[in-house]
Amino acid sequence: MAYQATFKRYEIKYLLTQQQKEAVLQAMKPYMKLDGYGRTVIRNIYFDTGNFRLIRRSLEKPSYKEKLRIRSYQTAADDDSVFVELKKKYKSVVYKRRLTLPEAQAMNIFRYDLPLPVQSQIAEEIEYFRSYYADLHPAVFLSYEREAFYSLDGGDFRVTFDENILYRESDLSLSSEVYGIPLLGEGQTLMEIKTSGGLPLWMSHTLNRLKVFKTSFSKYGMAYQHMMTKSETDEERNTCYVC
Repeated sequence: MAYQATFKRYEIKYLLTQQQKEAVLQAMKPYMKLDGYGRTVIRNIYFDTGNFRLIRRSLEKPSYKEKLRIRSYQTAADDDSVFVELKKKYKSVVYKRRLTLPEAQAMNIFRYDLPLPVQSQIAEEIEYFRSYYADLHPAVFLSYEREAFYSLDGGDFRVTFDENILYRESDLSLSSEVYGIPLLGEGQTLMEIKTSGGLPLWMSHTLNRLKVFKTSFSKYGMAYQHMMTKSETDEERNTCYVC
């Protein structure tokens, strides 16, 4: 039986230098702990339409936006579990619907337009999404190295640090090696705070002291913009100008 989960929370993003990251980690020590997975390489395949309707709409910063991806926390063999995730954002609140399926089954469902083998509210939402955006296909492979920390007080406050964020437009497989074009500058880290409430005072004081301010950073959005810039540059190089 497929595992299912639903999440509702705020996700606040910050771009840090190496020095800022070390200072935040120091401040976190009395309050948070690295989860048992340590540093994990996360692999994602994002789905979109032929004209990138989903990400173009997302970059317009509407009050409501959504995306679909398949995610793995390891190099996935056919029988390994992966997550089919529908992620929605409405007025800064993130809602995530998640199903767990074997990698080969999940990919074949989208490759051959097969129905999900699950009957549930989450499955219905994903199926409606697939029907509404009729020509969905794998668009981008996106990976990154993540360290995730949880709160020692038992609350839902979490902090993640993502580094070595890479994307590519080919070899869109969760079973392949991690490689691609980097989206962060040297020494940069993307920190995400995930919470259903506000920030603890110690974290607010730390961010203020370090002069760290929240930013808008969509990994898939950055990859798309990079793809479009690269495409325009390649087109200019290949244009023959007649003088």
